[in-house]
Amino acid sequence: MKKQISTLVIALLCSVLTSYAQLTEVEKYQKNLSNTNIDTVAWMHSGTLNIGCNQGFLHNWAAGGELGSITISGLFSGNLTRYKHKHIWSNNLDLSYGLFYAYSNSFVPRKLDDRIDFTSKYGYKIKPNKDFYFTALANFKTQFTRGFDYAATNWSNKPTSNFLSPGYVTLALGFEYRKGSQITLFLSPLAARMTFASTDFTKLAPTGAFGIEYGKTSRTELGAYFSGRYVKELSKNVIYKTRVDFYTNYLAKNTMGENGLIVKKDNPGNIDWLWDNLLTFKASKLINVSLATTLIYDNDIPYAPANDAATEPGSGLGWWQMKQIFTIGFQYKFK
Repeated sequence: MKKQISTLVIALLCSVLTSYAQLTEVEKYQKNLSNTNIDTVAWMHSGTLNIGCNQGFLHNWAAGGELGSITISGLFSGNLTRYKHKHIWSNNLDLSYGLFYAYSNSFVPRKLDDRIDFTSKYGYKIKPNKDFYFTALANFKTQFTRGFDYAATNWSNKPTSNFLSPGYVTLALGFEYRKGSQITLFLSPLAARMTFASTDFTKLAPTGAFGIEYGKTSRTELGAYFSGRYVKELSKNVIYKTRVDFYTNYLAKNTMGENGLIVKKDNPGNIDWLWDNLLTFKASKLINVSLATTLIYDNDIPYAPANDAATEPGSGLGWWQMKQIFTIGFQYKFK
């Protein structure tokens, strides 16, 4: 695990050192700002909205299949940044939601995607001609609606998650390397992470839920945090965005049962991962094709080997959580 993390971090750092792209509008502004004494303020914003839809219908089809289905998905990614001399305030909002309707399920909607992810950072430039900032970060994650295990019997009566259950808040102080709007690397040796959930979920199992103990509604961790973002225009119509987060809990330790045996193994070296990737191809002014993937490793989310059968999609991933969505649809950019 540590070897994989080291390799990924080195790869990200290499991309920073080997990137010789032309100056973006943000970089040009920062360069001009460092050479002036006037109190200049600038707001910069950008955003992308993707909406996709898929529909299918079969009748007397020899090969078989779902008689009728509809899939609807939406994704929004936006940024709002304020510059004022050595000060920078950056905000990123990522939203996604998707539903699947099938005739075999009486067109009762099933979720394909559900995410709310907001990050706000305030940075103070350490030296005028350098790209390093002393930065404070706040991140909030949750989901819009209830989640279910659709493989369970009577799943509609057994929600496994909901809005703010779980909800995650991370507060961190550290240093950030920022190259315009293309690259940001943030490292914090002191980061607090809080997890929230309703007792409706933490009482479902003796071990609790989402890392929260049985019957409780919150959990606090203290550790180190790294977050990196990279945006690259591969060609005129192709853009690649990636984000990787690592978190290690200094307070992590094994959970013991009443019989004195270890119920769950944990230690500070058990690092939580989040890796987002979004590849977008602009087919026309309003039509685009996108491929989004998210890979998560979190020791606090239970894993049952029985649910990793060789016949299921993604078999062999074990503790890893993976989401992949391919969309052809409408795109609108905010500038």
